[in-house]
Amino acid sequence: MRRASGSFFGLAYGDALGAPTEFLTMKQIDKRYGADGPGDLPSPTLVTDDTQMALAVADGLLDALENPPFTPDLITPIWRRRFVDWLHDPENNRAPGNTCLRACRGLDAGLPWAEATQHDSKGCGANMRVTPIGLVPGFSDETRGAAAQLQAALTHGHPTGLAAAELTAFATRWLVQGMSPADLPGALRDRCRAERTTYHERWLGDLWRHTAASPAEFIAKGWDECLQALDRLDAALARGSRDTDPCEITGAGWVAEEALATGLLCFLLFPGDPVAAIRRGAASSGDSDSIACLAGAFAGAHLGMDAWPAGWEERIEYRDRLARAGAAWD
Repeated sequence: MRRASGSFFGLAYGDALGAPTEFLTMKQIDKRYGADGPGDLPSPTLVTDDTQMALAVADGLLDALENPPFTPDLITPIWRRRFVDWLHDPENNRAPGNTCLRACRGLDAGLPWAEATQHDSKGCGANMRVTPIGLVPGFSDETRGAAAQLQAALTHGHPTGLAAAELTAFATRWLVQGMSPADLPGALRDRCRAERTTYHERWLGDLWRHTAASPAEFIAKGWDECLQALDRLDAALARGSRDTDPCEITGAGWVAEEALATGLLCFLLFPGDPVAAIRRGAASSGDSDSIACLAGAFAGAHLGMDAWPAGWEERIEYRDRLARAGAAWD
């Protein structure tokens, strides 16, 4: 099924499909594309910073995995370099988020990452790029969770950004392993409760000291906010509306836990139809490229590469880099 390739390409497809609708209202989207949103990839098929930074995470993982064991001491400087390379890339002209830009400028200036990160930001930027960590086989749960949180923490220091990134990585992993989509919300809830006071000090150092009285207090806030987002996801799924703005209940997706919940909603409304899932994400009033990109990553992890339309692979930007990572982890 080539689920890793399906997920990584799905992320890029959703990103590209949702990019033209990101700042449009539902009325404007309906007028331009119809009620179901854009049905085909734009031409040229360009992605945003969401895919660019997911590629930075993936390329860093590929570099690190050539030199095991995989540890925070190994991967941190690699991701740091990849993020700074992205900062200076001439193709970094896709309206990237200010949080990522500010943090990466701090990294470029030589600041320790725990000082460069934006401590009060839980923006969705760290969530969009984390799915490659869910695609890597062989990681223990502890390593996968800690690595997902670390890549988020390099730019977004808020505990909810860390927790949401971990949940996104695990949702992707569980789908690759064959979990039923219907079981995802419950599994994510269980993860929130089980990890509520787990702080990965070896990976995160003293990040907690900037905003909390203890490591457990710091990370618990993130898990609690993610549980609240999952409550809203349950409410939206109970309503089951496929033809309304997915942001109405789960949120617009500008922050991490909302991006996770709304991306999951779009996927779970159309678990057998990946194009419909990313179209629903693109036809939304919020951060449509990020929502559709997550929906595409989940759909591809569940259904595999062959579920996407023939011909899309040849059109997508960064095809060779996406294919390299997908092939490594299929």
